Amino acid sequence: MGRVKIKFPNENPLYVATIPVRIGDVNYGGHVGNDAILSIIHEARMHMLRSNNYTEMNAGGNSMIMADVMISYRGESFYGDVLTVCIYAEEITDRTFDLLYQIYTLRNGLNSDIAHAKTGMVCFDYETRTIAQMSYELRKFLSRS
Repeated sequence: MGRVKIKFPNENPLYVATIPVRIGDVNYGGHVGNDAILSIIHEARMHMLRSNNYTEMNAGGNSMIMADVMISYRGESFYGDVLTVCIYAEEITDRTFDLLYQIYTLRNGLNSDIAHAKTGMVCFDYETRTIAQMSYELRKFLSRS
C-alpha cells in the first residue's frame, strides 16, 4: 500500500498556529485520535483566517467549503503537547486552492513530526449553492507566502 505523501514548499508558511492538545482530543490509546487531527487543522485554518479578519463565510468576499482532505499520521501526540501547525497555500486557481498543514510538537528539545495534511478548498456561494470565482483579496492573501 502506498502511503500519502505531502510535499511542503521551501518557502515561509502562510501562517503558523499553536494549538494545545485538549483532553477530548485523546482517544482510548492515550494519544491524539485521528479524528482530532482533522479538528486541529480546522482550528488552525480558523486562526489563519481570523488573523486577516476573515471567516470561512467571508474571506475577502468569498465563502469556502472543503472538497477533500488527506492526512498522513507521522507520530503520536499526547495531552499537554502544544502543536505547531505551519500552513502553506498552493495550487491556487480561479476557484480553488489547497492548504497544506505541517504539524509538529517540541519534545525533548527536538521537533517531533505529528501529522501532515492537505485540504482542497473551493470558493463557494452559499446563497446559490454553486462554486464561485475567487476574489482578488483572497488570492492576494493566499499568495503572500
